[in-house]
Amino acid sequence: MGKMSVMPRALVLDAARTPFGRYRGGLSGIRVDDLATLPIVELLRRHEGRLDPARIEDVIYGNTNGAGEENRNVARMAALLAGLPTSVPGVTVNRLCAAGGEAVVQAFRTLVVGDAELVIAGGVEGMSRAPFVLPRPERVLPERMEIVPTALGWRLVNPRMPEEWVVPLGRAAEQAAHELGLTREEMDNYALRSHRRAAAAWDAGVHDGFAFPVRVADGGTVRRDESIRADTSPEKLAKLKPAFSPDGTVTAGNSSPLNDGAVAILVGTEQVAGDLEVAPLGEVLGGAVAATDPDRFTLAPVPAVRRLLTRLGLSAGDVDLWEINEAFAAMVLSVLHHLPEVDPNRVNVHGGALAYGHPLGASMPRVVVDLCRHLRSRGGGLGIATACVGVGQGMAVAVRV
Repeated sequence: MGKMSVMPRALVLDAARTPFGRYRGGLSGIRVDDLATLPIVELLRRHEGRLDPARIEDVIYGNTNGAGEENRNVARMAALLAGLPTSVPGVTVNRLCAAGGEAVVQAFRTLVVGDAELVIAGGVEGMSRAPFVLPRPERVLPERMEIVPTALGWRLVNPRMPEEWVVPLGRAAEQAAHELGLTREEMDNYALRSHRRAAAAWDAGVHDGFAFPVRVADGGTVRRDESIRADTSPEKLAKLKPAFSPDGTVTAGNSSPLNDGAVAILVGTEQVAGDLEVAPLGEVLGGAVAATDPDRFTLAPVPAVRRLLTRLGLSAGDVDLWEINEAFAAMVLSVLHHLPEVDPNRVNVHGGALAYGHPLGASMPRVVVDLCRHLRSRGGGLGIATACVGVGQGMAVAVRV
């Protein structure tokens, strides 16, 4: 009987991202498929002379819309538009807000089972450029036809879906938070924390080497995430009106914004790391998904995290840092309520999506890479990134540095 083979490790070799542009902001003039190419081109530039582009065996991108310029498999389009050889394939995956996390986990699986040695994983979303769609009419020559926006949330809902499942995402987050007794002040304070930490992180150069400047058509350059409000305050947040119900607690200030952005990650084996002469940012250990009722989506990270910890034989106390994608302050606080074993001081230490932004398909790759980089700056350790997902799902990814 032959020797058992050692399972390859899936290493984060390098990563690049655009700054996250605000809705109809600095990146909104860039086609979504072109936006998807930018971090790939940046990675090729960084490793020119060492990385043979033909060695990349797949491009796996997360994207949630797929109805506009990113239609017809944006991963493959990005590979072609970025100048990769036509022999490099691409696949686009969609787990909504965890679409890019799904891309990272699929890259991990591809490497550890030996199907590839080097892939690009990541995601893109151009929410500013999400198209309007015209549903196919149910009868010939209808008296009225309604155009439907596609930037966010439920659309063209199947009438067989229970009404309580298809409430707006913010209202669902609000309902779950209300059940726990979470207050508007707690949510606003959490949002303030996120903006202050994100602004301080940019000022301290925390994102140097990951985010890169993007030149735009008007001659300007987008250098930082555009949704960070460094000048916000408790007073400013308190003045904002509820966004989803007249007496609600979820506002534009304690919700993540709509954004444009793209992330690309080189995921490869130890052999590739040696060939490229790079020190890996971290190692992907695995992922887990879980599901709840659709209107309970903000709580779905809880079973995903627990499932992942069990699978890896770990406890929350073993985790050095956490990245919880901040769809809503209500969501993060709800998750922490149900995971009391998680130390809040180890969560989103440099802020989160309430400030950086939430370009859906690109969001979870951002938190995975940030987690690796933050752990590395502290000397290493174990981290878990997690996100809630519309329609009642949650995802968690573990990394080690």
